[in-house]
Amino acid sequence: MRRHMAQLTLSERHLASVLMEDYPIAGLQSITELAQAAQVSTPTVVRMARKLGLDGFSALQEALRSEISDQIKKPMSKLDEIAAEDQEAHKLYRFAAAVFRNLHGTLARVDQDEFDTAAALMADPARSIFIEGGRITRSNADYLFNHLQIIRPGVTDLGRSSGVWPQYLLDMDANSVLVLFDIRRYESDLLKLAKLAKARGSRIVLFTDQWGSPIGQLADICFNSHVEAPSSWDSTIAVMLLIEALIAEVQTLLADESRTRIEELESMFTATRMFRDFN
Repeated sequence: MRRHMAQLTLSERHLASVLMEDYPIAGLQSITELAQAAQVSTPTVVRMARKLGLDGFSALQEALRSEISDQIKKPMSKLDEIAAEDQEAHKLYRFAAAVFRNLHGTLARVDQDEFDTAAALMADPARSIFIEGGRITRSNADYLFNHLQIIRPGVTDLGRSSGVWPQYLLDMDANSVLVLFDIRRYESDLLKLAKLAKARGSRIVLFTDQWGSPIGQLADICFNSHVEAPSSWDSTIAVMLLIEALIAEVQTLLADESRTRIEELESMFTATRMFRDFN
C-alpha cells in the first residue's frame, strides 16, 4: 500500500493511513464502517482499492484475509503438525501459536524507513536519549536502556517515579529523543510526560500495541506490536523483537564507538572481578 501512496488523492492517503494504523482490523470492517472511521465516502474506499490493483472493496478484504492467513500459517507449520496429532494441544503450544501470530502481525506493520530513522536517532551522538516504560513494559524499557547505555553515552532511564520526571524534562529539547513504552491499559502519566516533552521540542519514539496508545498522536515514530496472548496479561515478546533489532542496528551504526566502550567495560568487570573467571 505504501508503494501506491504517490498516486492517491489526499482523502485516499488518509484512508490508507487508517488501514495501516489499525491493520488488519480496519480493513475487515464493513465498507460503511471503514469510510466513517476514515471520514471519507464509500466511493473513495472503492476507488482506492482499484488504484491498488483490486476489483473493489470485497477484493481488498479478500486480499487482507489471504495475507493474514499466509503470515500466520507459514511460521506455524510445525505447530500445525503437532496440533494435527493432538487436537488438545498442550497450553505451551497454544501460547507459542499466539506468539507467532503476534510476531508476524507486528512485522507486517513495521515501516522499514521508520525503523531506520529510529535507529539513526538513537545512534546520533548529538542527541540525548531518555527512556521510560509503563507498569508492564518497564522491563522492556530497562532492557533497551541497559544496552544503549553500553553502546553510547547520553542515555537516561527516567526511573519508576513520575515525581522525578520534571527534573529530567529540564534537559529535554530539540536534540532529545524520548522513547516510551505504553500498551493497554494506557497510562495517563506517560501521556502527560509525552505532552511535556513534545512541548520542549523532543522527538518521541513510541512502542505500543496493535490498538495504539493515545501517545501515538504525539509520536514522531510509532511501532505497533501485537500483544494478545491466552493469558490474563499481554505478551511483549513482539515488542522485544523490535527492541533487540534496534539495539543491533544502533550498535552497527556506532561500531567503533561501541567497541571502545565495551572493551573499557570489560576491563572494569575484570578489575572488579564481577564475573567468575574460568581461565
